[in-house]
Amino acid sequence: MTTPAPPRRLLAVDFGEKRIGLAVSQGALALPLATLARRSDAEAAAEIAAVAREEGVTGLVVGEPRRLDGTAGDAAKRVHAFARRLEAATGLPCALVDEALTSRAAEERLRAAGVDPRRHPERVDQVAAQLLLEEALAREGRAQAASAAAPTEESGLAEEVE
Repeated sequence: MTTPAPPRRLLAVDFGEKRIGLAVSQGALALPLATLARRSDAEAAAEIAAVAREEGVTGLVVGEPRRLDGTAGDAAKRVHAFARRLEAATGLPCALVDEALTSRAAEERLRAAGVDPRRHPERVDQVAAQLLLEEALAREGRAQAASAAAPTEESGLAEEVE
């Protein structure tokens, strides 16, 4: 009997020039974790690496700012450079997730919970990271479901290649 692999624990990063929101996965849940004040990329990467070690994460998810037409601009290039720095600082794989409108959705979620986002901007960053992580977990779940439903060679059918 084989033991199932432990669930992946992911840390999501909502990168901003002033603040960085963090969220962590616990099973299939995405939980807001913290907001870091960003002073420099080097300090931010070191702080995030420390959080990643403390939380025992196995991978990172970073929000990628895309234009509404889906293209990458200067902000996306900036985040790509920061994501590479995070990979180097943590030794963990880093996946990029489109963060279009996550801050607005985070503000709406906070308002629905009775929290004024203007009075608590640090919570907006945490919830934005939570939304990124929810998207990453949903994608992972869809990919696992698709691979479980795919025919195998044992059944006499060839596997589909995407």
